[in-house]
Amino acid sequence: MTRYEIDSSETQYQPGSNNTVLRNKLGIVLADEMDDIEVILLMQLYEKVFSPEASESLIFSFEDISAWHRQWLGNVYEWAGKIRNVDMGKAGFQFASALQISRCLDVFEADYLSQFDRLPNLTKEELVSYVARSHVEFILIHPFREGNGRISRLLIDYMCHKAGLGLLDYSLWDKQKDFYIKSIQAGIACDYQHMERLVRGII
Repeated sequence: MTRYEIDSSETQYQPGSNNTVLRNKLGIVLADEMDDIEVILLMQLYEKVFSPEASESLIFSFEDISAWHRQWLGNVYEWAGKIRNVDMGKAGFQFASALQISRCLDVFEADYLSQFDRLPNLTKEELVSYVARSHVEFILIHPFREGNGRISRLLIDYMCHKAGLGLLDYSLWDKQKDFYIKSIQAGIACDYQHMERLVRGII
């Protein structure tokens, strides 16, 4: 067991949940109930982000993404909106080391978020490339303990909204989950063509 696993509340499960639900402020022990609550709260976040009254800043940073995460899950988890400090992987695939996340996010901001104001002027193919590459890199970083995939889709929707498009339908990705996962993994070698194909299919 690493010191991250020993020290971090991020690894704790809710008592009575049989290690299926992370420790939460609501005392929820059923995974289905937690899933329903997270979906409802995410819908509320979408309504706030895309409301006519929402202000659009000329500058967009990871702090804005953290704020989204905190607004979404802040009433559920203590660590909402905070960079994870535990190492994580999925199906034998490791995301960025917790020790490297801050450095990776600096690069992510410089390469992608700092270019946010250029989105309305991109051609469709330029937008496809921008969205695909930024999505792959965000998922590889996996900055939060939970909810990275859903926040990353919100980020794509926000990018496309900025570019003058509407919200996207991700059902194609859900149907091609294996291909999607392989497309993310290909990004380790800076091979983005497969994710570009997926993005092109929903834009």
